[in-house]
Amino acid sequence: MNKLLQRLLIFFIGIPLVIGVVCLKAYNHLALHVLILFAALLSSEELYSIFSRSMYVQPKAFVLFSSILPALTGLVCALVSTTYEYINFSLLISFLIILSYEVFTARTFEKSNQRLASSIFTVFYGGYLITYISRMTSHINSIQFIATFLFMVFMCDSFAWFFGVLLGKNNRGVVAASPNKSIAGFIGGYIGAVLAGLIGWAVWPSVFYGTVLKTILLGIVIATSGIIGDLVESVFKRSANCKDSGVIIPGRGGILDSIDSILFSAPIYYILTRFLFGRI
Repeated sequence: MNKLLQRLLIFFIGIPLVIGVVCLKAYNHLALHVLILFAALLSSEELYSIFSRSMYVQPKAFVLFSSILPALTGLVCALVSTTYEYINFSLLISFLIILSYEVFTARTFEKSNQRLASSIFTVFYGGYLITYISRMTSHINSIQFIATFLFMVFMCDSFAWFFGVLLGKNNRGVVAASPNKSIAGFIGGYIGAVLAGLIGWAVWPSVFYGTVLKTILLGIVIATSGIIGDLVESVFKRSANCKDSGVIIPGRGGILDSIDSILFSAPIYYILTRFLFGRI
C-alpha cells in the first residue's frame, strides 16, 4: 500500500473514528478517557524505547505504570464526576514514586541522573500532556471544543504534508531536526489549522463567539505548536538514531508519530481557549 493511500485512509477513516469517539458524551466522555489512557500507555512505551537506545532507564513496567497514572486519574475523575485537578496530584505522585524507587533500588548511582531524567520525562511527555484533553471534557461544550482542536491539528498535519509534497521540493532543509520539512509544508500547516478553526467558528458561533480574529489567532498558535511538537519528536528520534517511534500505524509509524502535535498543542489550546472563549 503506497504512502498516499495510507494517508488518505487515515484522513477519511481514522480521523472520523476519533471524532466519533469524542461525540460519545455518555458518562463524561468515558470512551474518550479510555482512548486517552491507551494513547498514554502506547506513547510512553514508544518514548521509553527511544530513550533506552542511548540512556540508562528504570524498569519498563515501572515506568509505564507511572506514566499512565495521570490518564488513569482522569478516567476515574470522569467516572465519579469530580474535578480533573486531581490529575496534577497524580503527576506529582508519579514523580515522587520514581525518585523513591531510585533511592531504594539503585546499587550504584553513576547513571541515576539518566534513569531519573528519562523516567520523569516519559511520564510528563507521554503520560501527562495528553490529559489536557481529559480536562476539556468538563466543559459544557466539550464536544465542540475537543472536535475542533483535533480537527485543527489533523488539518495542520495533512495540509503540511500535502503542500510539502506538492510545493516543497526546492525549499526543504530549513530545520536541522527534520531536513525533509519544507517552508511550503509549514505554510500549508498554518492554512490547514486556520481553515479548521474557521469551520468550527462558522458551525458553532455560540461556542467560538466574538470576532473571527480570535479564531484565526487560535489557528495560528495551534499550527505553530503542532509544527514544533512534530519537530520535538524528530529530535528524540534523531538523538536515538531511529526513523519511527513504532510500527503500529501504517504509513505513519508509531503512536507518537501520529500524536506528537496533539501532545504539544493540547495544553496550549486548553489555556488559550480559556482566555479567548471563556473557562473550559
